[in-house]
Amino acid sequence: MDWEPVERSISKATGRQFKIAKAQSVGGGCINNSFLLAGDDQRYFLKQNSSHHKDMFAAEAKALNVLIGCHCLRAPTPIALGEDSKFSWLALEYLDLAQPAPSTSTALGAGLANLHRNSTRQFGWDQSNFIGTTKQVNNWTGNWVDFYTQQRLGFQLELAKNNGASSGLVDAGHRLMQQTHKLFSNYKPLPALLHGDLWAGNWSACLGGEPVIFDPAIYYGDREADLAMTELFGGFDDRFYQSYRGTWDIDPGYTTRKVLYNLYHVLNHFNLFGGGYATQAMDMIERLNVEAS
Repeated sequence: MDWEPVERSISKATGRQFKIAKAQSVGGGCINNSFLLAGDDQRYFLKQNSSHHKDMFAAEAKALNVLIGCHCLRAPTPIALGEDSKFSWLALEYLDLAQPAPSTSTALGAGLANLHRNSTRQFGWDQSNFIGTTKQVNNWTGNWVDFYTQQRLGFQLELAKNNGASSGLVDAGHRLMQQTHKLFSNYKPLPALLHGDLWAGNWSACLGGEPVIFDPAIYYGDREADLAMTELFGGFDDRFYQSYRGTWDIDPGYTTRKVLYNLYHVLNHFNLFGGGYATQAMDMIERLNVEAS
């Protein structure tokens, strides 16, 4: 990669000349290439992908600024967006990370609950963004069940159909969409600001033990959707859940609805990676159809 355009974009954004002395590849992601860029007394974390992903990085930068503005949990500050004929990139504040301490989980749980108290009048966001590299539609909608069935499940099922999912999975998914409202008969969520992609790989701790979240896919939705994803791939301990519940308790129906919310992410993983995610999605759909019957 030609680093000169990256150097120029960071220099322009910061008002300080930046020349890369070291560009070290950093692992941990399956969507983007990541690098630690260092020069003189400056360090940045760079996410890089092909040039047609520039909108994905722009949406991420905007989302990070929204999270930072809430003053509930730390997130890395966006520094510079850029692109050339081959690549697009997002330069972020570089944070030294450490193994989370027990107090980190406690602070993360309370901080997430407080983040979720940021609300608005409808569900959605003021633009579409991305979940991985998949477009995530966020058209403002007054009814949560309508929003979720159409813009989350319906959107992913259509992608799955185009990506070779069986007619049995797609048909079962459409039956679920028709009766999803039954899972909300005694529960009326308020719009809550969500991280949107809160799995174990998208949070950590700074050196002082403060929790930090990154790689958001924000929108205003049911706060249970964030909590559900924390359970999908593990990585959150009991202290996190105790702290969240101690700040804002959770409705008993969450036990069923978390399957509904995680279905979105499992379908998205099928659409991104294929493999056994179709079987997992079918199992979840069948369970939910029984619950809603």
